[in-house]
Amino acid sequence: MTAARYEVVQTDAQTGGVVTTLPVASITYTETLNAAGSASVSIPLTAPEADPTTLYPGASGFAILRDGEPVWGGLLWTAAADLSTGVLTLNASGYHSYYAGRVLHDGYNRKADQAHLLRDWYELCNAENGIATDTSRLTTTGRIRSRTWTQYELKNIAEAVQELAEDAGGFNFRYVPYWTDNGRIGNRVLKADQGENVIPFALVHRENCNVTQVSYDSAAMATRVYAVGADNGNGTKLVGIADNEDLAARMPTKHMVQTFSDVKTTETLLDKSAAIRDAGREPVAIPSLTLYPGAFSPTDFVPGDSGAVQADYGYVALLSDFVITERKTDVDVNGTESTSLSLANKELFTSAD
Repeated sequence: MTAARYEVVQTDAQTGGVVTTLPVASITYTETLNAAGSASVSIPLTAPEADPTTLYPGASGFAILRDGEPVWGGLLWTAAADLSTGVLTLNASGYHSYYAGRVLHDGYNRKADQAHLLRDWYELCNAENGIATDTSRLTTTGRIRSRTWTQYELKNIAEAVQELAEDAGGFNFRYVPYWTDNGRIGNRVLKADQGENVIPFALVHRENCNVTQVSYDSAAMATRVYAVGADNGNGTKLVGIADNEDLAARMPTKHMVQTFSDVKTTETLLDKSAAIRDAGREPVAIPSLTLYPGAFSPTDFVPGDSGAVQADYGYVALLSDFVITERKTDVDVNGTESTSLSLANKELFTSAD
């Protein structure tokens, strides 16, 4: 199998315009479920492209191309120059990291479909010196949600998006880079129902992958969940409660309390408690695996997609559907790829509306 051809292009963070192609020696990029993800590339410290007047954290972006097509994009946030080795390491986070630095400075109050709320927030940023995130593929679901914040709360937009996604009946979201018609690197936000996309093949230990580790964690398990909201102003707080009756028959009572101090409706708190309850029905199995070289393309795997994983080795007896929570790809100077996946039980991501 011919090695893929990788390139990294430096972009203008505001417009997506291509500034130059960077002379990279190594690439690592990660896509993480409902989070920013990260990338790190190294270039010669003395290369002409290592220009501090055009390549600098906070204002520069870059996109990773695989055989000419963008597979990762984001903003450069830090750089480390190692004068002893002559290497400049550029560290970026995906487009969602930008929204961690934007707030709803005029407040917000709306009850509408999930997609309409998302579009409001992104387009507010686009109109005020943003990064031009495309929202054209945010389709409505019929799931109506309510969100209210005052201007004094300065609600962080990245947090607002993540909290909306985590509600019962929530969704998975991701950002994809793409070539625009005028040769720029655009970025587009997509969302999908949890558990919607299924990988059409199984990952089998010692056949097409190497399951390197499986951990089991009961921290999220709870027989009753309390989602505590904003203060009513009279010394009481709103609370949403959800019970795991089946689990209560199998384990001693265990409570979980999570606080959402800016949530002002019981309806929203009930959504959140239900989502936490569904995530705590059983111990979380967390496999990590490395794909066999040449067996797949890393683009075959998208965080949020689900598929069967099979491993039978002593205590480990896996034959179930898991959701990809992270995909990490390392590329060496020859273009050789090594891709590893982190996964979690599918049940964690399929809560009812």
